[in-house]
Amino acid sequence: MRVLHIVPSIAAIYGGPSQMVKGLSAAQGAAGAQVTILTTNANGDFGQAPLAVPLDRPVPEDGFEVRYFPCAPFRRYKFSWPLLRWLWTHGDRYDIAHIHALFAPVSTAAAMVCRWRGLPYVLRPLGTLDPLDLQKKRRIKQLYGRLLEGPNLAGAAAVHFTSAQEAKISERFGARTQDLIIPLGVPDGRGGANPRSVGEGEPLPPLPRTGGPSILFLSRLDPKKGLDLLFPALEILAGEGVPFGLWLAGGNPQDPAYERACCDRARQILGDRVAVLGFVQGARKRQLLAAADVFVLPSHYENFGIAVAEAMAAGRPVVVADGVHIWPAVQEAEAGWVCGRSVPALVAALRLALADGSERDRRGRNGQRYAAEHYSWPAIARQTLDAYGELLNSPGNRP
Repeated sequence: MRVLHIVPSIAAIYGGPSQMVKGLSAAQGAAGAQVTILTTNANGDFGQAPLAVPLDRPVPEDGFEVRYFPCAPFRRYKFSWPLLRWLWTHGDRYDIAHIHALFAPVSTAAAMVCRWRGLPYVLRPLGTLDPLDLQKKRRIKQLYGRLLEGPNLAGAAAVHFTSAQEAKISERFGARTQDLIIPLGVPDGRGGANPRSVGEGEPLPPLPRTGGPSILFLSRLDPKKGLDLLFPALEILAGEGVPFGLWLAGGNPQDPAYERACCDRARQILGDRVAVLGFVQGARKRQLLAAADVFVLPSHYENFGIAVAEAMAAGRPVVVADGVHIWPAVQEAEAGWVCGRSVPALVAALRLALADGSERDRRGRNGQRYAAEHYSWPAIARQTLDAYGELLNSPGNRP
């Protein structure tokens, strides 16, 4: 099967949603599919240099290839006329396209090209159809959605949601859709990596000391991530004398002012209990996941929660709010603690998580087993390829 993934950017600076496309492509390639990613060379939205990659030519990766195109004429919005021209000319070489992100101009336009050229496509909204997310720039999004994304949703062979809850609450702008509910995959975390020496080469610098059990927040620093709940909750626990330290890892290339405000607020509230680590990836990220005592993500809304799945795969117990749609899996597996989206509820969950090391270990092992069974990339690749085959064999999508 010839599969085309289309995504605004796969630069590491954009975090999990972009990196997931590479993981899925590699797994589908390993399963026998011919996979190409179409993307831009965007690498941040505030003056950062674009990715130093060859343009408009295949770049081989592990089991797939990537074609990068320049952002033109709207670099900040990751729009690319050259990408769309290539899709118009060469899209018929593929059996199906999987388009990632709505309300992203290049993804919106790519779906339109696929419709006009008769290439079946699957849309993955990345949580953009959540009613809470649609409140941001509400009037513009309603107009954009009804004029552009509504027809794209109606014309899609299917819409890829990563949880049943995401599918249940998502706005469709009047379109009737075929829904696929397939979670995201994560690397196998059962390798037993040494947290002080992860990856090749020299050992990484030691992690900062924070005192007591270490709480890891590792995600984009964004208002939806629940930092307005986490900081007050930790302030209460610190006032009670509960021993803990916070590793605050993450950045926000779209809003560096908010990132600075979060880091300043954490230092103001927690003092030497917090280590602000900035954006992390690769070996440093694996080191943090291997060494943390508990992972926390109290997001107000999250269509899946890939960082939570990664923590589970690494054997870390998790504390999540019920706005993170992976929460039913956490509860089912007894992989951590689930709480409501309020400061008192988060305080109670964290107090339980910090109180008993043996219980943390038990829940961490539970999560690791669950992630290995449900979130392995080979399993996710097989699910998506089987779904593509079913869609292509349905009468409405046959050439």
